[in-house]
Amino acid sequence: MLEIRGLHAGYNEVEVLRGIDLNVAKGEIVALLGANGVGKSTLNNTLSGIYRPFAGRIQFMGRNIAGMRSDAIVDAGLIQVPEGRRVFPNLTVQENLELGSYRRGREQRSLNLERVYTIFPRLKERIAQLAGTLSGGEQQMLAIGRGLMAQPELLVLDEPSLGLSPLLVEEMFGLIQALNRGGLSILLVEQNVVQSLAIAHRAFVLEHGRIALSGVASDLLNDPGLKASYLGV
Repeated sequence: MLEIRGLHAGYNEVEVLRGIDLNVAKGEIVALLGANGVGKSTLNNTLSGIYRPFAGRIQFMGRNIAGMRSDAIVDAGLIQVPEGRRVFPNLTVQENLELGSYRRGREQRSLNLERVYTIFPRLKERIAQLAGTLSGGEQQMLAIGRGLMAQPELLVLDEPSLGLSPLLVEEMFGLIQALNRGGLSILLVEQNVVQSLAIAHRAFVLEHGRIALSGVASDLLNDPGLKASYLGV
């Protein structure tokens, strides 16, 4: 579904990613792990067309999308739920969700709304509430729900557990796993190593702009090289 080869990317003249190779197959959860500042958000923004890559190939659904416009990438079905939720605070829950289908999924908007409200019953209880007044956990649900409104082929989740309480973190990872069991392919970009590896099929560890470690998630969980790569110990 997604194949990244030799990707070099960054900000202005500063190279952050130095030859990334990564792939996601249909039906998988693939975790991309790494500490702050290693290039995870740079990769997400390059995948989404916010930044143009310096070099390399991004193949999505059989098509090279490297350097394509963001709207065309959304149209193709690669949907990102960004770090920090980024809901529209002065719009209602329903208005935020409807905006998720602005480029893609418009014909199925009513059905997708019902699906999102089934997945997130708390959002249904708050249809007319302004998004800025929701709790952090509810805003994360709204951000994911908005992504689902676009009927993604691949959903990129950027730090979905960030800022949530331990109980909500557990709930969020359970939700991600349930979405995958329903057939959704997911690239999970996270700092939360243990819980990410517990639900992922495969994982890649990013360090200093390069993939330092990769493999089956359950194997990486017990790999002594993980602490060295991820924690530097």
